[in-house]
Amino acid sequence: MSGVIIGFGVIASIVVVGYMLGRIPLLGPGAKEVLSRLAFYVASPALLFTILSRTDLSILVSAPVLVSVLSVVVVGLVFLVVGVIRRWGVGRTTVGVLGASYVNAGNLGIPISVYVLGDASLVAPILLFQLLVLAPVSLTVLDLSNGGVRGFGPVLRRAMGTPVRNPVVIASVAGVALSASGWVPPAPLMEPFELVGGMAVPAMLLAFGISLHGSSVPGRGGPDQVPVLLAVALKSVGQPLTAWALGSLAFGLEGAVLFSVVVLAALPTAQNVFNYAVQYRTGETMTREVVLLTTVLTVPVLFAVTFLLG
Repeated sequence: MSGVIIGFGVIASIVVVGYMLGRIPLLGPGAKEVLSRLAFYVASPALLFTILSRTDLSILVSAPVLVSVLSVVVVGLVFLVVGVIRRWGVGRTTVGVLGASYVNAGNLGIPISVYVLGDASLVAPILLFQLLVLAPVSLTVLDLSNGGVRGFGPVLRRAMGTPVRNPVVIASVAGVALSASGWVPPAPLMEPFELVGGMAVPAMLLAFGISLHGSSVPGRGGPDQVPVLLAVALKSVGQPLTAWALGSLAFGLEGAVLFSVVVLAALPTAQNVFNYAVQYRTGETMTREVVLLTTVLTVPVLFAVTFLLG
């Protein structure tokens, strides 16, 4: 479990730095928004392009990948149904679905795959699914809900045009296209993307830490209490349980393969979700609390998974 401790230690230290920046405040009142925009429009696209351009797309066709994808879809649908019934609104429900299902496959999934599971490639399929399917669909919905577009024709045209205007989607598609082409760009050509992409995770974590300054205790009262608790329960408990049930009962997975699928499903909500909420000014408090609570709960959940399946 050294990978878990190392991964969480690195994340916590950067979040604490961000919190202190929020207390001073050294970077001014708009620091959170500036860092979030930097991550969303510049650093994250560069990071995603470099990661996906080097990913072997053949790993997408396997039973463990299908289990991981289905576990994301199942818990996301549960939150979606509850959100529709409770009338939480399109934007709030959309970021809630992401909070309940979007796995931190990058800055936590990669080190845990290396140190706990022994293979960094195990996290690539779920990372690809989230980047190429879950994120583009969700961002399109958020864009449509915030754009004030009405009517079937305008909505259809905006829905078709949103992906080609979104830097995250553009970078993801470009990375996959480069990987599929089989061409390996010269190192000097990729170095600028690597340097800029290196800012993505620190910028998101610093913005998240800044947002914690002055915030209330998560999960206590207010209009966000029910969606926060639901998203946390689905992400921290529902998703790993779903992955275990699908993997062992429906697909016959066992041993190390089943263990890896459940561990990846137990990872907390990614900071990307909070970044998306900030960009679209929808459910910021809710997603901040979900990211914080799921990150804290992941440690005991992973210890339990390791004790039961490891």
